[in-house]
Amino acid sequence: MTSGERINDHTAIPAKPDLIRLGLGIIGIGTSGPLIAMSAMPVLTLIFWRNLGGSLMTLPFALRHSRDRAGIKWAVFAGVLLALHFIGFFLAMRMTTVAAGTALVALQPIFAALFVKFSGGDIPSKAWLGMIVSFVGVVLVSGVDLSISFRSFLGDIAALISAALAAAYMMAGSKAQRSLETSTYTTVCYFVCSITALPMALLAGNEIFAFEQKEWLILLGLILGAQLLGHTMFNSALKRVSPAIVSLIVFFEVPVSAVLAAWWLDQTPPLGIIPGIALILFGCVLVVTRTRGGSND
Repeated sequence: MTSGERINDHTAIPAKPDLIRLGLGIIGIGTSGPLIAMSAMPVLTLIFWRNLGGSLMTLPFALRHSRDRAGIKWAVFAGVLLALHFIGFFLAMRMTTVAAGTALVALQPIFAALFVKFSGGDIPSKAWLGMIVSFVGVVLVSGVDLSISFRSFLGDIAALISAALAAAYMMAGSKAQRSLETSTYTTVCYFVCSITALPMALLAGNEIFAFEQKEWLILLGLILGAQLLGHTMFNSALKRVSPAIVSLIVFFEVPVSAVLAAWWLDQTPPLGIIPGIALILFGCVLVVTRTRGGSND
């Protein structure tokens, strides 16, 4: 099966190299939430340095490839969306629990399906059931968080906005990679993300340079783990693997992040949100699997 056939086959198991990439990606993005929660660096500053570092690390590989103008435009757009997504995600990691925040951000495929619907596409009727199930999960999680504190509830809202932006970012990135190599796409996207965050950080009066060694080590962990092993590995797999398969695999970020948060931060999510998290993930699985074969009911 060629890579072109495989990416359109929403049931095919990825080839071994892509399974390895996706496995590394799960570990990489799983470290993101706990590290962000652990860091005291201002959100916008952290976004700037993390993405600038990721861009510089993929730049040597990008220089080997040609650059298509249309692809670059989509990569620039994706970079702006990524910056906005990160703002919501980083705030969520610091305002609510890592488990609740990552579960809500996992709603990304539902927002992607809705975007398709709004742009004139069709959503199979069975997929709507998954959306309803996930919505019930969101109500449960946000209800428990609101009973804990208004700050946690605001973190849930930030996570939901972040999920919608993540879906838009992935759709723009998919269009960019039709004519760009992954290294070129990630270099442009990450750099645009960083320069989008920098003026915001300066206007907000955030510190840019003066941090303790611990903060720079956390930042390095985010660049090597979440950015390179996470985002870049998933972006690379998306050139050959169906987005439906990748979306399902990304759900494993939730338990990985929750376990790491419990280990590194001694952060245990309230028992009341566990059923909500389970409903969110189950609903997302229904949406992805019911929409994979096209628009037939």
